[in-house]
Amino acid sequence: MKSLTVIHAFFLAKVSNLPINSIPAEEKTLLDIFAEGGWVMYPILACSIAMIWFIVDGWIRSSPLKLYPSLHVNQLRELFKRGDYPSAHAFAKSAPSAFNNVVRTGLTFVAEGKTMTEESILAEINRLQTELMGRASYLSVIGVCTPMIGLTGTVTGMMKAFDKLGTSGVGDPSQLAGAIGEVLVATASGLFIAIPAFVCYYLLRNRIQKGIHDIHELTISLFRCFPYQELSHQPIGDDEIYAAKPYWLTDATSHPQS
Repeated sequence: MKSLTVIHAFFLAKVSNLPINSIPAEEKTLLDIFAEGGWVMYPILACSIAMIWFIVDGWIRSSPLKLYPSLHVNQLRELFKRGDYPSAHAFAKSAPSAFNNVVRTGLTFVAEGKTMTEESILAEINRLQTELMGRASYLSVIGVCTPMIGLTGTVTGMMKAFDKLGTSGVGDPSQLAGAIGEVLVATASGLFIAIPAFVCYYLLRNRIQKGIHDIHELTISLFRCFPYQELSHQPIGDDEIYAAKPYWLTDATSHPQS
C-alpha cells in the first residue's frame, strides 16, 4: 500500500508539472520509530512497563485507604476509649493495615512499659517506611538507567554512522541518515522514560512521608495517657512469648541441693 501511494503521488506530480521532490514524505508510525531505535528500544520498553507498574503500585499502597482506613481508626478509638485493649489487639490483628499493624505492635509490648512500647511503635513505623520507600526507589533506578541505555544506543548508532561514512563516503546520505536516526531515537527514548520516572519518584516519596507522619500522629494520640502501670507484666493478645526462665535456674529450684 505504501508503494502504491508513492507511485500515485509520483504520477500526480508528473501530470501536474510539479517537481519530483514535492511528493509528500511518508509519516513514520510508532513501530517504525521503535524499529529505527535499534536493539536498545527493547530494554527501554521493559523499563517503561516497569515504571508504570511501580507508579500504580506505589500510588495505591501509599493511599490513605491502604495506610490508615477511617473505619480502622474509628474502631480502635472506640475500643481504646472503653479500655478494651484485648479486643483492640484482636481487631488490629484481624483487619491488617499499616495503621493496625503499628497499633497491634504497640499493644503487644505495653506489658513491658512505656519505653519499650514507644520503641516498638517507632520500629514498626520505620519498617513500614523502609518497605514503601524501597519499592518506590525502583523508579529512581529506572530514571538513572534509561538514559544510560539510550546513551549505549547513541554510541552504537554513532559507530554504525561512521562505519557507513567510511564505507560509502558521503555519496549515499540515506544510509548515514538511518544510523544517525538510531542515535537520536535511542537518546530521546531514554530521556522520555527517565523524566517521568524521576518526577513520579519524588511525588511518591512525599506522599509516603506524609502517610507515615499521619500514622505516627494517629498512633501517638491513641497511646496518650496510656495506663502502663495497671497493665504492667500483663501481656495483651495471644502472641507467643518465647523468652522463658533459664533452664538451669528452673532445675536448681526444682531439685535443691541437699
